Formats: sequence, structure tokens, C-alpha cells
Amino acid sequence: MSVTDAPTDQPGTDDPAAPLAEHDRAPAPEHGPAEGHATSTGLSNEKLAMWVFLGSECLLFGGLISTFLLLRSREIVDQVGPDVAELYDIPFTSVSSFVLLMSSLTMVLALAAAQRNDQPRLRTWLATTALLGATFVAGQVYEFTAFVREGLGFTTNLQSSAFYVLTGFHGVHVTIGIIMLMSLFVMSIRGSLTRQRSETVEIVGLYWHFVDVVWIIIFTVVYLIR
Repeated sequence: MSVTDAPTDQPGTDDPAAPLAEHDRAPAPEHGPAEGHATSTGLSNEKLAMWVFLGSECLLFGGLISTFLLLRSREIVDQVGPDVAELYDIPFTSVSSFVLLMSSLTMVLALAAAQRNDQPRLRTWLATTALLGATFVAGQVYEFTAFVREGLGFTTNLQSSAFYVLTGFHGVHVTIGIIMLMSLFVMSIRGSLTRQRSETVEIVGLYWHFVDVVWIIIFTVVYLIR
């Protein structure tokens, strides 16, 4: 009777210490490039927050415009000072409005340059947009000064108060937009405004376009429709 040799252990599935087959191994996690924090709407948190903010601004400007229209349509007994509509310089305000609207075009060009990572043109268009906005604000200050010289101050009557609050509040928004544009300009000089961060330019662009659209409504309702 011959003694057979004991079978040697072969690595297999019955051996708990056996190595796993290639297809049984869990795939290693892939670490891709970091993506922005998207919401259920498909927008980033920053862009969604800007849209919510602009929505609240619509309510604010809507209230200011409605207040001005109500006060303008009322016959106020013993009103002091001239009527605000008598002092409008439509040709001057039309040119000022055109300047502001052209800044929307330069803002679009700035965003396109940011998405191409064309830093020199990005800075050029950002500076141009800020300059056009500053020109509009300067024209608004000149208009206010001319009105005050004609005897229409902030507290002259209810119409003047509503007019200065509405147009002045819009001017403040334009000024804030200019500060945001110059901040982007500085970021571009420092090299921190890369193609991956072009959404920052887009968010500022949303704000700037909103300011322009609001002025179209104000100019039409306040200056043209009487």
C-alpha cells in the first residue's frame, strides 16, 4: 500500500488568505478635480445666492417705483417747489442711459475673456465697464446738482423725496457694482482670477446686468411716461 502525498495548498477561493482575483477587487476611489458645490437647481451656491438677492432687489425697486408713481399722480395742495417733471433734461439723461447700457456689452466681453483665460483683455473690459459706470454716476450727480440749483431739494416736496430716493438708490447700486468690478480687476492682476474662477466674473455680471435693466425701467417710467 503506497502512501500518497498530501495535496499541496493552492491559492483559491476556498482559502481565506488567498489573494482576491483582479475582478473581485474594489476599485480605488478616483480623486478628480474639485467641483463647485452644486445645488438641486444645477447652480452653484454662489450663483443661486446672487439670484435670490436679485429677486429681493426686484421687490425693493418695485416698491420705490410704485411709491414715486403714486406721489407723482396725486394732487398735493400747497406743494412747495417746482414739479420734478418740469426739470427733466431728457437728451442728457438719454445719453447717460446709453452709456450705462453699453457697459452691459463690455461686461459680456469681460466674461468671454475670463472664460478664455485672456487676462489682458479681461482687465481691459473690466476697466472699461467700470469707467462707463462711473460716467453714468457722474452724470447723475450733475443732474442732482442742477435740480438743487432750480430749487428742487430732497425735502422740497414728496415728489422730490421719492425721486431722489429712487434714482439715488440706483446710483448707489451702480457704485457698488463699480467697486466689485475693480475688485475683479485687482484679482486679475494678482493672477487669482483664472479660467476655473470665471464664474466669479459671471456672478458680478449678473448683478451689473440687473442694474442696467432696472435703469431701463426707471428711465422709461420716471422720465418718459408722464
